[in-house]
Amino acid sequence: MAELAARRLEGEAAQFLQNPALKTVFEAISAADGTARVVGGAVRNALMGEPVTDIDLACDLPPSQVIAAAEAADLKAVPTGIDHGTITLVVDGETFEITTLRADVETDGRHAVVDFGTDWSVDAHRRDFTVNAVYADSDGRLTDYVGGLNDIHTRTIRFIGDASSR
Repeated sequence: MAELAARRLEGEAAQFLQNPALKTVFEAISAADGTARVVGGAVRNALMGEPVTDIDLACDLPPSQVIAAAEAADLKAVPTGIDHGTITLVVDGETFEITTLRADVETDGRHAVVDFGTDWSVDAHRRDFTVNAVYADSDGRLTDYVGGLNDIHTRTIRFIGDASSR
């Protein structure tokens, strides 16, 4: 069950959200009528009081629209993993991987064929560990579909879904 706005990054934990380059990425996606959220290690580390060194984002725009949004904002877009929906945006020398929300169509446990979508819960449920599937919007509001907030709090590593079938 999602914890919509039940928690938010605050104080020191939210400091990385003040990064001007990251704000530019959020603005570029928003200007294209999309929504972007930070996901993965940046959110996990911020909540654990660890350094945030790598900021990855998820968004509800398909890769072609992410590229168009970047170009409209005069940002460099590199199609680093376009088959899997990942575009690297370069802003003032900083890089941000932004990946379109996905659903697995077919997988061998390691490599997946994906469909792009707009469902945050589906995207969360395809990720590896619960602690890596917590999303933070530009205001620090957290969204958790898989119990990652509790696992971060208790420092528990747990697979999403059945580990042996994944």
